[in-house]
Amino acid sequence: MTVDRHILEAALIGYLHQRDQIEAKIAEIRRELGGEATQATQGSPMSATMPRPKRVMSAAARRRIAAAQKKRWAALHKANAEPAKQPRKKRTMSAAGRARIIAATKKRWAAFHKAKAKAA
Repeated sequence: MTVDRHILEAALIGYLHQRDQIEAKIAEIRRELGGEATQATQGSPMSATMPRPKRVMSAAARRRIAAAQKKRWAALHKANAEPAKQPRKKRTMSAAGRARIIAATKKRWAAFHKAKAKAA
């Protein structure tokens, strides 16, 4: 049993050494990325999901972004828009056509009044 215990202790020491090397490499990578690795976050499994500080944008930057987006949308809609149609010329009726319509209307009303007088 003592042999097994010595082997397990040696294995544990080896694995702890490997863990320390890996944590040191992780801390180095974090420093290169710009996030200082603190003692509290080293070795913590949740360190990769730590919340970042809230980014603050100035009102002028928001206005510039909004103006650029409106410009993009205007260009997109202009490209997809149909060409402007020319307004139609107003149609006019000839005197002869108007006279034919008036004559046909008078004829229909005369027939209507004749039928109404006949029924009465």
